[in-house]
Amino acid sequence: MDLHGAFHVYDTTLRDGAQQEGLNLSVADKLSIARQIDGLGVGYIEGGWPGANPKDTEFFRRAVDELDLRHARLAAFGATRRAGLVAADDPQVAALRDSGAGVVTLVAKSHDRHVELALRTTLEENLAMVRDTIAHLRAEGQQVFLDAEHFFDGYRANRDYALEVLRTAFEAGAEVAALCDTNGGMLPPWVADVVHDVVESTGGRVGIHCHNDTGCAVANSLAAIDAGATHVQGTVNGYGERTGNADLVTVVANLELKRERPVLPAGLLSEATRIAHAVAEVTNIAPAARQPYVGTSAFAHKAGLHASAIKVDPDLYQHMDPLGVGNDMRLLVSDMAGRATIELKGRELGFDLSGDSPEAKQLLTRITDRVKALESRGYTFEAADASFELLLAEEVEGERPAYVEVESWRVITETQSGPGLEALSEATVKLRAQGVRYVVTGEGNGPVNALDQALRSAIGQAYPEVAKLELVDYKVRILDQGHGTDAITRVLIETSDGAGTWVTVGVGHNVIEASWEALLDALTFGLRRHHR
Repeated sequence: MDLHGAFHVYDTTLRDGAQQEGLNLSVADKLSIARQIDGLGVGYIEGGWPGANPKDTEFFRRAVDELDLRHARLAAFGATRRAGLVAADDPQVAALRDSGAGVVTLVAKSHDRHVELALRTTLEENLAMVRDTIAHLRAEGQQVFLDAEHFFDGYRANRDYALEVLRTAFEAGAEVAALCDTNGGMLPPWVADVVHDVVESTGGRVGIHCHNDTGCAVANSLAAIDAGATHVQGTVNGYGERTGNADLVTVVANLELKRERPVLPAGLLSEATRIAHAVAEVTNIAPAARQPYVGTSAFAHKAGLHASAIKVDPDLYQHMDPLGVGNDMRLLVSDMAGRATIELKGRELGFDLSGDSPEAKQLLTRITDRVKALESRGYTFEAADASFELLLAEEVEGERPAYVEVESWRVITETQSGPGLEALSEATVKLRAQGVRYVVTGEGNGPVNALDQALRSAIGQAYPEVAKLELVDYKVRILDQGHGTDAITRVLIETSDGAGTWVTVGVGHNVIEASWEALLDALTFGLRRHHR
């Protein structure tokens, strides 16, 4: 095997990124994010640690049937066998073996003090743990990578032992040894020196895994690659513990656009902005406006000298064409960029928005203008494909898909005094469906739940297939927090029919209004999907 063949781009958003404070992903979230990241064209997606927690075990179980990755291979993360055990008999190793993942990334101690103080074993036994676990998993037909934890600190403390851990891994069959700056304390020249020494001393394929505690995670990753690393790990949007991991999008954009080194399939880097924002919507963490390449402010220009200059030549005040990463310049409203994005997304959803006729161009412009107007009011269609498809259907087909005509709805929440008494919400929905008028009341443990119950009950009398639709996730974001309780609210709702899931969006001055819009879109899309 050519160890120095194709460059590896390895995403660890679902595992290392998920350790970020305040980030809590459901199994459905992880599946959704995996699909988005696969669209970027990375080579590997690390799904989590099967056997270590029920959520990750469930993710790998469902991934077998529900993930159809086009570009990436799914990797399972785990540790070497425990001291004193046989790899084949270790339950944690068995979970990796049985995960269904073709790739296993093993974390191993490469710092002598960590071996003796954290693992409480000998340096020799640690080497045996690395050797036995890798050999066992390789014999089971899995591709094995090694994450050498605390490698740079271990290298400084005991270079010979840190290198011996890597040599042991390579001899046992590991295809990559990723050097981890676990504490995030390194600087680029230090990283470059160590990586160069490792490449020269071991002859194996070296990877890099950086944390951002010095603000140098991306720079450290690039320094490692310059020194000979051919495998880079990181997370979308730089998610991760403490100050985060290397932002994988920034790393690959720098490699492709600045170093002219293709590391992704051709053309997929232009999806970076859409994917980064879609992942942010699923995590319910607001995207960083000043994030390199994909932030909403990355190519934003205020009026004045900049404005005058870029009207003559946009390159005078920006380092690249934002279309290269799917972003847009904010001063000059780039109709071309907006139309291109919408045309591409429309094609994914089954709408042909191409064509050179005046009518086709007018349609695409009208859709683009409408999307921009809605986004200025707080809507986002990056993670709400179902609402976007309904919008496209309305524009292309001449009318919005509608299975019901809503007359009115209302919600009442009532509570009684006394210990242990809970508030009860009641919703009433009046609508017409297939020529029949329905007035239905539903109760729930909150106003949104009550609305959901009432709406389903009313529509379900005309369309029994609604019973198959289930609300599986619900996210709320306040868009203008400075306005306090009267701020604009955005709601994202994920719905499933057992065969697939979709997301709809609603925006309003209160959470109930926004939730109603997203709920109605969710059921409308479900019926459209069923009837189609």
